[in-house]
Amino acid sequence: MSVNKNTVLKAAAELFGDKDPSAVDRWVAADYRQHSALAADGPEALRALVGGLGAGFRYEGSRVIADGDLVALHGTYHGFGPDPLVGFDIFRVDADGRLAEHWDALTPRVEHTASGRSQTDGPTEVADAGRTEANRALVTAFAQKVLVGADYSVLTDYISTETYLQHNPEAADGLDGFGAAAAKWAEQGKNLVYRTIHKVIAEGDFVLLQSEGEFGVPVAYYDLFRVADGKIVEHWDVIAPVPAELPHGNGLF
Repeated sequence: MSVNKNTVLKAAAELFGDKDPSAVDRWVAADYRQHSALAADGPEALRALVGGLGAGFRYEGSRVIADGDLVALHGTYHGFGPDPLVGFDIFRVDADGRLAEHWDALTPRVEHTASGRSQTDGPTEVADAGRTEANRALVTAFAQKVLVGADYSVLTDYISTETYLQHNPEAADGLDGFGAAAAKWAEQGKNLVYRTIHKVIAEGDFVLLQSEGEFGVPVAYYDLFRVADGKIVEHWDVIAPVPAELPHGNGLF
């Protein structure tokens, strides 16, 4: 396990597992920069957030991806609100091994999905470590040509026609399932518009995109892809509206 992955898992366990505000002193940089819509900037705001977590709060982790100084978590928050929230968190770890920056996106957990899969189930362990850069290149090209460029004619250059397991709650498996969902969204005035790819975080067969665009309203897109044999075969996501106001001046991205 990478040092940074280990750091983030230990820090998250103490902050959100033990709900220990003093973990901020051990794990968080003095210049901690926040991009979440849930907290103000700096370590003291995180301390207040952790200190205010209720007895029913718990985090259920599903997968962890480490790429250089960035570590992404995918999991479910229970007790943040009335319903469980599925979320992606990205942490930047500084040279001193402290959490220096944080981004996230959360969406309500959906019980009944179009594919029958949950928003977080599926493979959890990183595989194909030697193909990290090839998989990063594949998903980056897909993002630029298909997501930003909206050229769906090349979709099958990137996504498997045989296996495309879907975890977006409104889309069924396969390219046909995605196409049907996209048509339904378009009828609702929610076209999938990707403007900017902000981050590509890759480890082995997992590649996470953090993007900015519109889905009826301005949104943050977090798309996690699993790649096998040079094609995308599985997809998880969170689509979160961009709030009109944030508790800091750092933006969501």
